Amino acid sequence: MKHTHMLKLVLALSSTAFLLILVLIIFFYRKRTGRNEEQGDIESKEQQKHEEESEMEDLITFNGGQDLTISDILDAPGEVIGKSNYGTLYKAFLQRSNVVRLLRFLRPVCALKGEEFGDLVQLLGCIRHPNLVPLLGFYSGPRGEKLLVHPFYRHGNLAQLIRDGNGECHRWTIIYKISIGMARGLDYLHTGLQKPIVHGNLKSKNVVLDRNYQPYLSDFGQYLLLNPTSGQEMLETSAAEGYKAPELIKMRDASEETDIYSLGVIFLELLSGKEPINEKPTPDEDFYLPDFMRNAVLDHRISDLYHPDLLLRKGNDEGNPVTEESILKFFQLAMACCSPSPSLRPNSRQVVLKLEEIGNLEGAKSSRNIGMTEARSLSATIANFGHCSCHRMLMTNECSVVENESDWKKPDDLVEL
Repeated sequence: MKHTHMLKLVLALSSTAFLLILVLIIFFYRKRTGRNEEQGDIESKEQQKHEEESEMEDLITFNGGQDLTISDILDAPGEVIGKSNYGTLYKAFLQRSNVVRLLRFLRPVCALKGEEFGDLVQLLGCIRHPNLVPLLGFYSGPRGEKLLVHPFYRHGNLAQLIRDGNGECHRWTIIYKISIGMARGLDYLHTGLQKPIVHGNLKSKNVVLDRNYQPYLSDFGQYLLLNPTSGQEMLETSAAEGYKAPELIKMRDASEETDIYSLGVIFLELLSGKEPINEKPTPDEDFYLPDFMRNAVLDHRISDLYHPDLLLRKGNDEGNPVTEESILKFFQLAMACCSPSPSLRPNSRQVVLKLEEIGNLEGAKSSRNIGMTEARSLSATIANFGHCSCHRMLMTNECSVVENESDWKKPDDLVEL
């Protein structure tokens, strides 16, 4: 009886131990299996995330950029040549194709979101004109990176040409070539597309040059790619540099008229060789270049209106002589573009037509070249400018160079200055 009781006890303990071991085996097995499943889930999620990121990475190419690849752009050694709150400019060497390109990086937090951005990029990428910097490609990265690819122009920008003391920028033929090229590029943006595009950030730094001094407008429409806050920062920068039209308060209100104002400021830079803004004016000096030029006419400070080298015979081509009338009409056109009243400014087509008329003066008239001995004649002509209706327009917002404001609306009318 005692043995039977002991046997039952042993069997009970053995069963309990077996069950305990079985439970432990099942527990550890399920724990290990769960860990493997969890690891598999993590790996699966990471793979899915990687695939999604790969899908988000994209490169769109346009005419002239068909040979671009993502690796070309991401692996290119670059040099920072410009920086702002909303982006960075890189001079990048694409090793496979052995070419230099300009990469414009837009900070993700500053760019527009969604389909609107992509639609605008497609629009800008299709614009082609001999005086506009083309968009060759656009790269979007998995973390929201946005890179615009442009040609790189080795000969710098117009601001550098004016300020570096290079005498070429004071030759009338160079001034005229750059001016009419800029005007034609801007006119294409305003009138040559299905819907006008406002440049929005026109200044001499955003006019790049090739070896033959052919100008190309860059940065056109860039403000459209930015959110309102970043666009406003761009406007404030433009204002600080002296290119902002007086009526422009918000970047979203940039217009064809504000572009014309900025173009007029650049014309005055070319003519005078002066900065668009005087950061340290004396009590008798003006802060902005257009105001300075207006008051120079009033005060008969004629020598302040143009760079002295412009009057040197050696600074101009014998086969394309500069005439007094050409310089005077160019000055009048620049001041009309800088009119405080937007409705009194010429439109882009009228600017081009007026410049073509000025160019025709050089070939059609047998006027004498201007030498230093004839500087007084030009000075007297500009001084007499103070007695014409154009001069009154410079001093007030009431006078125009045409009789009726409605006349400005006719695209084929030539502005009489």
